[in-house]
Amino acid sequence: MAIALIILGAGMGTRMNSDMPKVLHPIAGAPMLIHAMKSGSALAPEQTVIVAGHSAEAVQKAALAYDPAAITAMQSEQLGTAHAVAQARAALTDFNGDALVLYGDTPFISPETLAAMTAARKTHDLVVLGFHAAHPGRYGRLIMENDQLDRIVEFKDASEAERAVTLCNSGVIAADAQTLFDLIDAVDNDNAAGEYYLTDVISIGRSRGLSATVVTCDEAETLGVNSRAELAQAEQLFQAKARAAAQSDGVTLTAPETVFFAHDTVIGRDTLIEPNVVFGPGVTVESGTTIRAFSHLEGCHVSRGAVVGPYARLRPGAELAEDVKIGNFVEIKNAQIDEGAKVNHLTYIGDAQIGARSNIGAGTITCNYDGVFKHKTTIGTDAFIGSNTMLVAPVTVGDQAMTGSGSVITRDVPAGDLAVARARQENKSGFATRLFEKLRAKKKAKGS
Repeated sequence: MAIALIILGAGMGTRMNSDMPKVLHPIAGAPMLIHAMKSGSALAPEQTVIVAGHSAEAVQKAALAYDPAAITAMQSEQLGTAHAVAQARAALTDFNGDALVLYGDTPFISPETLAAMTAARKTHDLVVLGFHAAHPGRYGRLIMENDQLDRIVEFKDASEAERAVTLCNSGVIAADAQTLFDLIDAVDNDNAAGEYYLTDVISIGRSRGLSATVVTCDEAETLGVNSRAELAQAEQLFQAKARAAAQSDGVTLTAPETVFFAHDTVIGRDTLIEPNVVFGPGVTVESGTTIRAFSHLEGCHVSRGAVVGPYARLRPGAELAEDVKIGNFVEIKNAQIDEGAKVNHLTYIGDAQIGARSNIGAGTITCNYDGVFKHKTTIGTDAFIGSNTMLVAPVTVGDQAMTGSGSVITRDVPAGDLAVARARQENKSGFATRLFEKLRAKKKAKGS
């Protein structure tokens, strides 16, 4: 059966106190909307429709960055969840299959849970995702009768008996798309909030003889984010789960609570991650590596046997081959570091190719930017770059070549050559003594 995702993301999120749409606030380096899209993408949807309202262009841009085929539908007025879903109708006019309604501010519903909902659709017309709440509070209640879901009652409209029910509504629903839209047409706003509730489609569907059921999941999956405090809670939940998964996969975290993963971090087994390491989006670390304390990695690839840090920064485009050593206070950006090369101290390598087994001395800088354009530095195999060398790109240092410490290299260095580019040292006899005497006398004369 074909699947279409309808993801609601039109809310302004007043409690976030932000100019940014609520669904674009990030968890683990990705907007909440993207987390919802990722979960749904496991079902291989034929179409994804994002219902946007507040700052719709920004929401659309984020959605297209993840899925270029995603369609954005506008909800100019927020009149309730049924009204929001109805805005997707035009995008799905020719669609024949099931619609799955998700929420851009509910980022943790798992692909396995969504798969269970699609499986339940084989035997029921309407499927709702529910959970047993430890503290039901103001959640809508799922009212069951004879093993069928009879209706969903919003807290504002619930009786005392209905409020005593602990089976709660997540808002996620699956149904045949055209059936869902037909049911929405019958929804009115005769309720305490004056809104068009998507939940009403259950009682309407049951009155028409349709079957309905509930698939349940852990309450943590249904966490909705409506405030900065809840956003922080969501981040904590994600990180706790990611750390546990990494350890289960054979990764050693010496201080798990200090390591932060992104939504797409990939770490191979037998990797050691020391305290206070942060992974931004787009990082893959192969097996058997060591990421030492206080390092920050984003958009990079680290191969087997490499050692990174402490206090290292790998930026987007950093590619480390096997057994590379990146040491303290080293920054790598858009650069390939080949097998066995060492960049150990206080160095910036950007827009560069570093050959196998080459050694980059402390304080080396690839001067890659002229104020308008970026330029590349190429260093061959088994080269030795002396400490405090400035490599003014574009420039090439050949295989087994060397640069003298303190050199400013502006021309290519042929293979096997030694390049020294610095002013000749001169020692002026007794000059320092005479200068200090003069300065001290001047200070004394000023009375200070």
